[in-house]
Amino acid sequence: MDCNMRSSSLLPAPPTGLRVSNFPAKLRLQILKRPTPAKHLILSKASGSNENCSKNGLPIIPNKVFMEEAIGAEYGEGFETFRLDGPLKVDVDFLNDKLQEGFLQRIRYAMKPDEAFGLIFSWDNVVNDTRALKLNIWKQLAIEEGQEIPEDCDMQKSLLYAGVDHVLSKVLLWKNTKSELDRLKLRFSQLYSENLLNHSKPIEGLEEWLDAVSTARIPCAVVSCLDRRILVEALEQMDLKKYFQAIVSEEDGMESIAHRFLSAAIKLDRKPSKCVVFEDDPRGITAAHNCTMMAVALIGSHPAYELVQADLAVASFNELSVINLRRLFAHKGSTFMDLQKQVIEKSPPKRKLTIDTIF
Repeated sequence: MDCNMRSSSLLPAPPTGLRVSNFPAKLRLQILKRPTPAKHLILSKASGSNENCSKNGLPIIPNKVFMEEAIGAEYGEGFETFRLDGPLKVDVDFLNDKLQEGFLQRIRYAMKPDEAFGLIFSWDNVVNDTRALKLNIWKQLAIEEGQEIPEDCDMQKSLLYAGVDHVLSKVLLWKNTKSELDRLKLRFSQLYSENLLNHSKPIEGLEEWLDAVSTARIPCAVVSCLDRRILVEALEQMDLKKYFQAIVSEEDGMESIAHRFLSAAIKLDRKPSKCVVFEDDPRGITAAHNCTMMAVALIGSHPAYELVQADLAVASFNELSVINLRRLFAHKGSTFMDLQKQVIEKSPPKRKLTIDTIF
């Protein structure tokens, strides 16, 4: 997928008096796609009332939404983009180096330090509460198939957080043939796309928090596996689109959670080590740390003891203030999480004992 970025150029800056950011105005990020595994369901674009299509001509939600994604960037690796001179590897260290602030930017950020940060919000249960939506879809699918879903807590947790493949084949045990599983997954996707816009409701306190960071001129991005058109419509319906300067969606072709965060950092024109990720999932927090980003956990989908690796955990956005963002980086100054060279001190030469020195 192509991903048009509003950033500065990876090529050397032009010889002018003012420093221009080192990232391209339009960076086309194209992922080297791996062959799609046979077990993945290929979803076609919606049109009319076709069996493989969703309501109102909207495209089917990508199957990736309902699968457990890879965390990514375990060793700082990123993705590859194609340039005229060949493929270019874009990883965490590369972005932290190329997105360094210029001279004029450093002066501005010294006077207004909050503007140096970039905020990245996950869609599920951080921007939009999708838990009730997923449970309702499972219940609707069960009614259509003439099945029943147990009401115990373990079952509810599996329905909310496990992939559709795992739930259908290992938890509910409704069907055991591949064709039937594919049919149910496709129907689940249709129901999700049909009901998403009717159940789009922002998380409590989110709008007030976004209004506060917008006043402080801190750029924000939202990341999701959803189709871009559906994501934009949902944000507009919640009246939140005006707060987000960047959107990372299915069309950007990111293959892991970490890659999605890195793509958001590029679009915000902020180096990863100056970004803060808002997540509710421990896997997303791990991905943020792999990208040298800070992570703020929203307690709710997961209990607090499962989110201990986050840099800050809150029960609601109402608990946050802009000063909290500064404190995340304050204990090590503005160079916190930047690469540092280890200085190896040379030990003084040892005194050699000779016959003349022995009494």
